[in-house]
Amino acid sequence: MTSPLFDYFVVFAEMRTGSNFLETNLNAFDGLTCHGEAFNPHFIGYPNADQILGVTQGMRETDPARLIQEIKAQPGVLGGFRYFHDHDPRVLDGMLEDPRCAKIVLTRNPLDSYVSWKIARETGQWKLTNVTRRKEAKAQFDAAEFAAHVEVLQGFQVTLLNRLQALGQTAFYVAYEDLQSVEVMNGLARWLGVSQQLEALDGSLKRQNPAPVLAKVANPEEMQAALSGLDRFNLTRTPNFEPRRGPAVPGYVAGAVTPLLYLPLKGGPEAEVVQWMAALDRVAPDGLIRGMNQKQLRQWKRGNKGFRSFTVLRHPAARAHAVFCRRILNAGEGSFRQIRNTLRRQFGLAVPEAGPGEGYTLAQHREAFAAFLQFVRASLAGQTSIRLDAEWASQSQALEGFAGVGVPDLLIRETEMAEDLPALARKLGRMAPDPVPGAVPERPYALDDIYDAELEALIATVYQRDYLAFGFGPWREI
Repeated sequence: MTSPLFDYFVVFAEMRTGSNFLETNLNAFDGLTCHGEAFNPHFIGYPNADQILGVTQGMRETDPARLIQEIKAQPGVLGGFRYFHDHDPRVLDGMLEDPRCAKIVLTRNPLDSYVSWKIARETGQWKLTNVTRRKEAKAQFDAAEFAAHVEVLQGFQVTLLNRLQALGQTAFYVAYEDLQSVEVMNGLARWLGVSQQLEALDGSLKRQNPAPVLAKVANPEEMQAALSGLDRFNLTRTPNFEPRRGPAVPGYVAGAVTPLLYLPLKGGPEAEVVQWMAALDRVAPDGLIRGMNQKQLRQWKRGNKGFRSFTVLRHPAARAHAVFCRRILNAGEGSFRQIRNTLRRQFGLAVPEAGPGEGYTLAQHREAFAAFLQFVRASLAGQTSIRLDAEWASQSQALEGFAGVGVPDLLIRETEMAEDLPALARKLGRMAPDPVPGAVPERPYALDDIYDAELEALIATVYQRDYLAFGFGPWREI
């Protein structure tokens, strides 16, 4: 099929928004073919697939534009795929700027998608075709996790909205509730240039969790209390859901008593700073104020005149090694397992599948860390399909992000926080602050065990922007 308007289409969606159901119904039209998550960095199309139209995952990694060309060239159909916020960022600009790429935007109430995601993780059931095999579980609502979930969804949806506005294009918006309307599906097909009309929707996929959202969580009272602080106006339409823009405010930490606001830089000494702030106010770490949205942050600022805000810089070498040990080398709790597995499989990162054991040597550790740095270098340059995570993004870029709601008025270096944090506390009337706790030793090897001039040169190249912005020199004398 040749469309008079489009060469291919993309469905912008997220996990648990009904994108599988939408794809199934698109594929019911003779002239349409949706190829799954074509640019998922961890697989190609579907978890058990090895290629799309002859393009393997390795070929796509080397040349992502080639896959789009193959989809466009597929004879007899208008081809497309689903694209989520954490899919290969290298193809996003090209798709948005191409007026012959049809944009379909699928949205769902963020609370529903969050609860559905939590239940799917608990049960391991991501699709349901036979209701007799449905697994049941209740989600444990986590206010900070939900706030971060909403922040990510909003950020991507608003990016799409603003970019398309600036480019003079429009998308076909589909809400989760619209998926049950054959009229909407037929209207979408007509918009894509397909004349065929469906008599009924596909019935192979079943809704997994049909109960009301309050019945699907284990702690509904806690959820309702957390949601009361959010502006839920027009909740089902994510582009209009507050806050529309800005940095990761839910990650900010405010004192329970002391008017102190900490803006963490991911990959930094966050746990140590939070522990110190909790001791300052004589509360447990979970007694500090966290998980705020922008509205709540503004209210906190108005109610704490004379507050001070700060963040802590970590040397790029120490930060990269800490992130490598905690998120990539580690295979247990806190590991970025999916990214870890992709780095092992696709990038040849030599880390043990089950995590470092007794046979893991110092030489292996240095080699693996150097390979991770090469990956970070490519990631910062936009040359990989894996998301640029805040843990290894440059600190200078993160500081620019803070500007949306106000930059910290004090920038402290990790090597100086033992003196600077107590001094800051005394300025706020806390005259006997506890010492700042030391960092937890990295395992199985410390950076000092492997650090040399070659590694320093590589780190300085990878994080050239931070070295220049903050005047960093070598991590230690060599």
